[in-house]
Amino acid sequence: MSSHLKVTDLHTTFGSGERAVNAVRGVDLEIEPGGTYVLLGESGSGKSVTARSILRLYQGGTTITGSVMLGDEELTALPERRMRQLRGLRIGMVPQDPTGALDPLRSIGSQLMEVLRVHQVVPDKAGARKRAVELLDRVGIADPQRVIKARPHMLSGGMRQRAVIAIAIACNPDVLIADEPTTALDVTVQAAVIELFRELQQQSGMSLLMVTHDVGVAEELGGNVGVMYAGRLLETGPIHQVLGAPKHPYTQGLLASLPMPGVARGHLQVIPGRPPLTGETSTGCAFADRCALAQDSCRTAPPPLVEVAAGRQAACPVVNEADVDRTTSSEELSA
Repeated sequence: MSSHLKVTDLHTTFGSGERAVNAVRGVDLEIEPGGTYVLLGESGSGKSVTARSILRLYQGGTTITGSVMLGDEELTALPERRMRQLRGLRIGMVPQDPTGALDPLRSIGSQLMEVLRVHQVVPDKAGARKRAVELLDRVGIADPQRVIKARPHMLSGGMRQRAVIAIAIACNPDVLIADEPTTALDVTVQAAVIELFRELQQQSGMSLLMVTHDVGVAEELGGNVGVMYAGRLLETGPIHQVLGAPKHPYTQGLLASLPMPGVARGHLQVIPGRPPLTGETSTGCAFADRCALAQDSCRTAPPPLVEVAAGRQAACPVVNEADVDRTTSSEELSA
């Protein structure tokens, strides 16, 4: 079965020369049809830049290299005219801020119908209106006939988010990219939105690329995860395995800093130091200065992702060498 989306060695650089900012550095990911991939990490780690680079939303002054395959089309080589056809049609986007994404002066219905008409999904205005009502109903809006006439300010935050999702899935895309779609929502609405994504995938076989800093959201979604830090993937694999038994010291520190029952306020573990600023460079592992396991070798070159278990990778020479030693010991004992 061919993958819907395959990203290989993706690099995104803003500016050039001495002012160049390397925001994404060598990201690889693959999502099978109907699958889920979560990009997880702190703010500034490069998650959203990765998502927007896949869609080629950055223009002048930005260099994007590597490969982005959507089915059998190489997105990095397509003319902008073809990319405009694909955005919304075969690959949809749910932005982080639904209020900023919606035109405040136009009704929800007109914004939905515009997408349908631009991509010629329906033949006429009447068909577009009918389809818009169906889409609002599909994403769980209770009174679509009323909402289709409403402007964004007349809706709650949760309803605006559902309206944005309706716009993103209007053309039944193969892949949906969701950039922190639950950040501004309360817990109950957040859970409903996650459940909505699951239902949409089950109904259409759509692939989902989720960008989030929220470990709880990642756990709820399942699928595969890529833990990002300073523009690189530090650990990848099935979500419940990675979050249940993290290999990389950064992933371990990230999970250890989460609030837990029985831990008093003010007693949470923290990762010492600060994450590097966007584009701040280092000759070795970007996490080395904050890592208790760091060795001199960690500062000489960025460690590559290495398989540490079936379907799992980590970019930490200390952890990888320890895993190799354990494997060798177990093999010697069984010999």
